[in-house]
Parts: sequence; C-alpha cells; structure tokens
Amino acid sequence: MTEWHPTACILCECNCGIQVLLGADGRSFDKIRGDKLHPSSAGYTCNKALQLDRYQNGRTGRLTAPLRRNPDGSFTEIDWDTAISEISARLREIGAEYGGESIFYYGGGGQGNHLGGAYAPATMAAYGMRYRSSALAQEKTGDFWVGARMTGHPVRSDVEHAEVALFVGKNPYQSHGFPRARSVLKEIARDPRRSIIVLDPVRTETAELADFHLQLRPGTDIYLLAAMAAILVRDDLVDHDWLAAHTEGFDEVAAVLRTVPIDEYCALADVEIDLVTAATHRLAAADSVAALEDLGVQMNRHSTLVSYVEKLLWLLTGNLGKSGTQYAFSGMAAIGHDRGHPADSGPRSPVVGARIISGLVPCNVITEEILTDHPARYRAMIIESANPVHSLADSARMRAALAALELVVVIDVAMTETARAADYVLPAPTQFEKYEATFFNFEFPRNVFHLRHPVLPAPAGVLAEPEIHARLVEAAGVLTEDDYRPLRAALDQGREAFAMAFLAVLADPAKAKLAPILLYRTLGPTLPDGAAAAAVLWGAAYTCARKNPSGVERAGYGTGLAAGERLFEAILTGEHGVVITDDEVGETWNRLRGGIVRLAVPELLSALATLPAPAEDRDWPFVLAAGERRAFTANTIMRDPAWRKRDPGGALRISTTDALRLGLTSGDQVRLTTRNGSAQVTVEPTDRMRSGHLSLPNGLGLSVVEADEVLTSGAAPNELTAFDERDEWVGTPWHKYVPARIDTVGT
Repeated sequence: MTEWHPTACILCECNCGIQVLLGADGRSFDKIRGDKLHPSSAGYTCNKALQLDRYQNGRTGRLTAPLRRNPDGSFTEIDWDTAISEISARLREIGAEYGGESIFYYGGGGQGNHLGGAYAPATMAAYGMRYRSSALAQEKTGDFWVGARMTGHPVRSDVEHAEVALFVGKNPYQSHGFPRARSVLKEIARDPRRSIIVLDPVRTETAELADFHLQLRPGTDIYLLAAMAAILVRDDLVDHDWLAAHTEGFDEVAAVLRTVPIDEYCALADVEIDLVTAATHRLAAADSVAALEDLGVQMNRHSTLVSYVEKLLWLLTGNLGKSGTQYAFSGMAAIGHDRGHPADSGPRSPVVGARIISGLVPCNVITEEILTDHPARYRAMIIESANPVHSLADSARMRAALAALELVVVIDVAMTETARAADYVLPAPTQFEKYEATFFNFEFPRNVFHLRHPVLPAPAGVLAEPEIHARLVEAAGVLTEDDYRPLRAALDQGREAFAMAFLAVLADPAKAKLAPILLYRTLGPTLPDGAAAAAVLWGAAYTCARKNPSGVERAGYGTGLAAGERLFEAILTGEHGVVITDDEVGETWNRLRGGIVRLAVPELLSALATLPAPAEDRDWPFVLAAGERRAFTANTIMRDPAWRKRDPGGALRISTTDALRLGLTSGDQVRLTTRNGSAQVTVEPTDRMRSGHLSLPNGLGLSVVEADEVLTSGAAPNELTAFDERDEWVGTPWHKYVPARIDTVGT
C-alpha cells in the first residue's frame, strides 16, 4: 500500500506542510507534494520543497559517527561515551580556569529544527555558560529592539487580508515569509481594489506584480521611508482619532517629520517625487495595510532606523489590531521578544560591549570577542545546527577565531565548513529522521504548531540533539537518577500528579534551568512512538494555555490546567499540524505593553533628525548585495549543488547598462573584488538591476568532500563581506551594501 508521510518543508520560516512518498529502498524521497491537511499551508508548496531528497539523500558530506580532530588536522572516529566524556572534561576545565561565561553557544536550529535548541539552555546552565547567539542576530534584532521599544511585543502582518501590501527590502515571491506567499501575491495583484507597494532596488518577481515599485538607489531606504512618513504628516494623511486612542508620542514624531526635506530625500533615493507621493497617498487611503520588511533592509545601512520609520508608516495610518493589518501573535516560544532597554542600558557583550538584543550577541562582533587578549574573551564554543564559517560575515576571520579557541564542538548532520574547524564533531539525524518542530509560529487569528514525526529511521551512530544535551548535562554532574526518580514516581500516578511535582522542582532556580532535560528523561520515555524529544513541548503547551487562555479555549482545548494537557496531546498526535490558538482580532491590544503604542523612540528620532547624506567612494563604483534569494537558493543545509535546476553556479547579476559599458555578455567571467576579498564569477546581465548594483545569490560556495573529491559550486558571499561594516545600534551586517568593483578576466 502506498503511504504518504506527512512532514514539512525546512527551507524557510513558513515550514509548509508536505507529504513524502518513500522509494522502494525505504530512504529515497520518490515523490513530494503539498499537504492539503496542513492547517496553514493547505497543500501549497513552492518549487524548493520538491527538491528535499537532495537534502536527505544527496551528496552532503553526511556524518554517522563522532569525530575528534588529530594534531595534523585530520579526524578520527570515536564512540559516543568517549566523545561526551572528553568534551565535558574540557568544558569543565575551561570553566574552572576562566569561568563558564567564557564558553559561547551559537546556533540552536535553523529554519526547520528548533527542538534541539530548546534543550540547549540546560547545557548552558550545566557549564555556567552565559552568552549565546544565532543567525537571528545578523538579521532581525534591530526589528526586535524597535518593536520592543514601541509595542512591547513583536508583531506580524496579515498580508492575505490587506487592502495594501507594503514590502520593504523583501521579495516574498522567493523568500516567502507568510503562508501561501505566491498565491496571495497573485490574488492581490488580480484584485483592482487592492494594491502592492514595493521598495526595492531590484525589479523582483514581487515588484513586477506591484502597482507601485519604488526602485530606489541601494542603501537609501531610510531617506525614501522618511520622505513617505513626512508626506503623511505634510498632507495630513494620519489617522488622528486612532492615534489619540491607541498611541502616545505623536507630537514628538510629527515635529521631526515636518523637518524632513522630502524633495531632497527622494532625489537621494533617485525615485520621482510624484511616484513617492502617489504610493504614500494610496497607503494612507487604504482601510488596511500590511507591511513586511526583510533582509534587503535588515542587512543594510541604517537598518534599525529603517525598521523604526517603516513602522511609523503603518502606525500613523492606524494599521494595527484589525484584520488585514499588523497583529501581536501567540506562540509556543518567545521568539522576537526583547525587553526594549534604552540604547544606553541593558546587557552587553563582555569584550566589545555590544548590545545584546533578545538574549543574542551580535553575530558581527563574535570574532572580536575571541581575537583579543582581553581576559573576558570567549575560550570555547558549542555550535549546534549552524554554519557560522560560511554564514556569518568575513569567513576568513571566523576561521581564524575558531582556530584561536581552546575548544570547538560542532553538532550537525554534515561535515560543514564549520565542522571542519572543530575539535569534536557530533553527528545528528536529519530533520526527517527524528521528531522535530519550529517555533516560527506567527499566524493569526489561527496560529499553528506542527510537530513533525520521523519519515524514516536515522542511521546507526547518530544521536538526536536532545539526547546529546542530556548526556552533556549528566556528564557535568548536575543531574542524576536521584533527580529523575521522584518525578518518575509522580508520573506513575498520572500527568496531574507529575505536573504538581514538576512545579515543585521548578521552585529551585538551579533545577529550573535544567527543566528541559528533566522533562526529557522523565516524561520523554513515556511518550508514544519514541517521541521523547517532544517532552519539552509539554511545558510549552502549558505556558501557551496560561498566556493565551481565550485563544486556546476558542481553539477547542478548554480552560485551566486541562487546556495545557489537551493542547499537548493534540500537538503530539497531530501529524499534519494543529491550531494552537484561535484569537479574536482585538487580542492584539491585550498583548501590547500597557495596551498602547509608544511612537517616540528618543534615540531613533534624534538620529532621524540628523541623517547624514550617503557617502560615495569612487574606488568602489558598485554596491554588491551579498546573498540574494532566487528560485533555487535556500539556506546552507541544502549542500548538494545538484538540487539547483537553474543557475547552478550562482551568477553575478549586473544591469544591462553596466554590462554594455564594460563589454560583458552573459556567461563572461569577471573578478569581483570587495574591501575584504575577491572571487571569480560568471556574469548575468539583466534589466532587473539598477546601474551600479550587483547581486550574488545566498547559499552557494559550499564545499562537500566525498571520497577525496571536493565539490564546490559558486562563490561564498561571506568570503567578501566584512565584520566591521554593521549597524550602529544592534550590529547587524551590511551584507546588502558591500562596496565592490569588477574587472574582466581574460579568456
């Protein structure tokens, strides 16, 4: 009998539901289709999900045994007991000499695997670790901080029901970011009552569907957005009644916006003032506006300030807390939350003193925290389900930083660029060989969580991340059978008795930090079909029910403690995903801090009032966007280059105007040079690009070593980027604004 296995795509935050039909060998993905039973994606999938067999079974450099580095740089296979024992001993030695805060944790899951990261805090607590980071700290922390200052709760956008969709530095046709993105975009474009507004230097697929494409000069987003916000005030397009009821600080904001030189800023952005005015008036006239910004601005100049002014556009026009606008979402974990400390306060990194947002050290300062003689520098790293050597700015410097550490431990599926720099490599199952989930649960009003069940068994020799963390915690000596025994006894009496016993354990702050492992070792073994990794979701379900009682009740789980238990059981058995909350539209206001929006952020208003003109450097006549999402690019877990059906080498896109001026035609080779490196690449002239603008795709330049053969495809963008070109507020990189030049290469 043909059996389709429900699971999910793992290549972007949407995690669309898919179904997989295994081949006769029981391991190959013979067919992949969208899962019509998934409550969010409802059968939708883009072309990328259909290539996931290349992730599971392609040429990836798969790991199946723990590895220890030899003095000559080679690796030797070792058993798990030896690996855990030696790693734990080294961590304890480093902690004893320099303090546990000298051990740095990076990663915890990419777009599809977050359960392992949910257990990592216990390992951090066991070894006294304090500092951590992840890819979010080179992408979203500016947006997180601004949101915390203004609303006290992260918000998302209801694009599907919006009259006007505003995309700033985002091409959802390729990067998605909301359910059924391509279908929704086409629905809006076909409806004469609705509009799409795009701010992007590139004429993307989304821009081609737009009613207004503001094709601005790269790096000038802040000037264009400031001009649009100023037009709202100048032309009295703001919603005064709504602002009076739901916000404070409008007068301070309006005073600054009245000083914005609108014509000058439009000229700096190189967009016609009439087009800017028309787009702004269309936005203001709409009954609902949903706005999304993304890496095009979040990895660009003035990124945090851009996040602020972008929010002013939809707040000044009253687009929060109603259908088709922005909303504050529920969830199973606090992703995107920050305390919103003023810029001169809050936690800082130990060496550089960089702001820590949402608990994350900025990615671009990690090497500075290592390559120094400062006594508080990091001495060791645990890197889980992440590839910072390839994915963070200045790859050469990151390799040097890892080499300077006394211990590097990598937990991953494949022998990545980062794994090759490690002292120990611990192999994990793929995302289809274990129970897995993500905490990117942002839908509204019906929010969805999907616990994915294994599609196929893991090979011998690998351990799932929760088990690795449990063994590391136990090797530290902070948890023993004496800690598990009372909880198991309570569990024998039922879940209610277990809940009471577990709450009593949490009263001990030291044990509370180890809660994920306590759940894994006690509740975990009792869960059906080997679902021990899902034990941490029991606590998350109870927390979700406590924080979102009305939404959980409306989703059908009842009230009180029983609601948390029912929600957990639904998650555990819902192979296609389940609705966890069903909110009323007004629930947003219950989640905002104080139920209001604080429009005035003094530090950012001051920066907006004193914006310098953009600098130009004739030595670097081009601006490179390092890492563009294209039809066949994804995150770096897709290591087999054969998955790309188009543009396998990742061409450098250049405007047809510049190509003609330089005498370049499609397929020509050029030397691309930045302040930090160079690469030989193939060019692709296109009329989608502005003159002076270049782009390289993300996810290329990966090297897979198999049978002494090295397979490399395309240029690695971060061999060209610099660690010190970053946002002044939160340290996010300027990957989309890399000064560059190109030189022809002789045949």
